[in-house]
Amino acid sequence: MERMRSVFRPESKYRAFFLSVVTFGLAYGLYKGVIDNYLAEVVGMSGFDKGVSEFFRELPGLMLVFILAALYTFSAERIYRLGAVFMLLGMAAQAVVPSSRVLVILCIFVYSLGDHMQLGMRNTLSLQYSREGRGGEALGMQNAVQQVGTLAGYLVVIAAFFLVKNAAWLYRAAFAVSAGIIGLGCVSSLRMTGESAADANKRRFYFRRKFTKYYMLEVFYGARKQVFFTFGPYVLVLFYGANAMVISALFALSAVCGFFASPLVGKIIDRLGYKVVMISDTLILVVVCFFYGFAHHIFPRNVAFVVCCLNYILDSVISLASMASNVYVQDISDSAEEVRATISTGVSVNHLITILIALFGGWIWQALGIETLFILSAVLGLCNSAYAATIKTGGKAA
Repeated sequence: MERMRSVFRPESKYRAFFLSVVTFGLAYGLYKGVIDNYLAEVVGMSGFDKGVSEFFRELPGLMLVFILAALYTFSAERIYRLGAVFMLLGMAAQAVVPSSRVLVILCIFVYSLGDHMQLGMRNTLSLQYSREGRGGEALGMQNAVQQVGTLAGYLVVIAAFFLVKNAAWLYRAAFAVSAGIIGLGCVSSLRMTGESAADANKRRFYFRRKFTKYYMLEVFYGARKQVFFTFGPYVLVLFYGANAMVISALFALSAVCGFFASPLVGKIIDRLGYKVVMISDTLILVVVCFFYGFAHHIFPRNVAFVVCCLNYILDSVISLASMASNVYVQDISDSAEEVRATISTGVSVNHLITILIALFGGWIWQALGIETLFILSAVLGLCNSAYAATIKTGGKAA
């Protein structure tokens, strides 16, 4: 707690913010721990179907710039709370609707709409609440706290599926409990009473030439991230036969690693600079993608499964380097409102390519194999590093 006080401004509502972050993280852990197996085992979705569902899950990210333009008079805190309401509606519906692909995807869309509304606001609020020069560390702490909540959700799923074998009703129970926890998070977020002033820039798409490189970095990062987020766990479920308990255990280990790594990555960003972090993480990514796509050609199937699990965890750690782009935006922005508007626009720019990767990734898997899918991820990561290398560092440098 003392550490937080040294990073965040005392007059800010960071305590209420972090309480809500850990609560929503817990709900997400319950949801994420079962959703892939639910789609595969109960709804009966193939790898291609999964890509289609991810298209609609990511579509709210593309819509975000339009939504925030309509909500330009709302503060970051109010948008954060509104996002929680949509999350609650989507999760509650998921717990009760029949396992029809159309209805399930609709519920995923509504939940994702709220989650994406919160996504840009979480980073924005962390930066706004932080002391000067501590933005990277603030983002690292926010990620770490979220990982704690998410980890708790995964552990609950592991325990439930360990104690109750082959119980399909556990999936709906997980969605129902998650919805209840989101409701508690909504109540907690009401204590975030800060109200940023309305800004005319929020009435339109906030594109400025000086942020061009940030937008391009978001395109490359969004594309390479989507391959792992969408198809990484599904490869383990469909290709290697992992059950919900195993997948949740993998997510739990990833959350533990993320908890310890997030503050460290934040410090590295502050000390070494965002450019160094943006470039170096991709070198590790190439190795991760190679083994994820080709492990079954190199090792026996059981060993290949372990190798893929280890590489999934490693990817979750190096993905934390995406915080560097938010610090880059803060460095070249003229105000906190410009940071908020730019990060929110960046989320939508990110999703321009993300929804295409989600839609066509399933087809690539089906037609060309998982090897090609992860080669594509590695190539996109290298493009990200090459573009990051063109960034000029220093105060207000673009």
